[in-house]
Amino acid sequence: MKKEKMDRISELTRISRQRELTEEEKTERQALREEYLAEWRRGTIETLESLRIQNPDGTIEPLKKKS
Repeated sequence: MKKEKMDRISELTRISRQRELTEEEKTERQALREEYLAEWRRGTIETLESLRIQNPDGTIEPLKKKS
């Protein structure tokens, strides 16, 4: 996520502490938060999928997904 969008989320949070956000601001903040979380989840999944486990016998295998 671009720094400008992260800064905008922070700015809207600061504003919300000072006054009630307008409906437009609330909608914008929610959309930005959802975008941030989607990117975070995607990055976390990529990290987990790239992990490899070394077994005591020396073999290396990918991390298994829980069912």
